[in-house]
This record gives sequence, structure tokens and C-alpha cells, in this order.
Amino acid sequence: MTTSKRLADRKSAKFQKNILKRGSVPDTAVKKGNSYPVGPIVIGFFVFVVIGSALLQIIRTATSGGMA
Repeated sequence: MTTSKRLADRKSAKFQKNILKRGSVPDTAVKKGNSYPVGPIVIGFFVFVVIGSALLQIIRTATSGGMA
């Protein structure tokens, strides 16, 4: 048996063994819980900036007399 044939048989056996495990993911690989990528402080700051800029725009539009 040549080296390439032995290597091919080994790879084939490894593949066949792995094919039976498909779909059975261990529980540790699945993420659990609510871990948000952005913290609540960043979300609060973003809401503050968006609402603040909207209020300033409304005030600026009201004081300039409508469409400028």
C-alpha cells in the first residue's frame, strides 16, 4: 500500500466518522443568555443625543418662523 493510498484511507475514515456526528452540537457551543454587544450606558447616550438633537431642531425651527 502506498503512502498516498494510506493517507487517502485515513482521511476518508476520519470524514466518515465525522459525518455521523453532524447536527449534534454540544451544549457548551451554543450561546445562552442575553449578552448584548452594546452596554446600557452607550444605548442611553445614543438616545440622549438623538432626542436632544431632535428637540434642538424643533426649537430652532419654531424660533426661525417655520421653513427657513
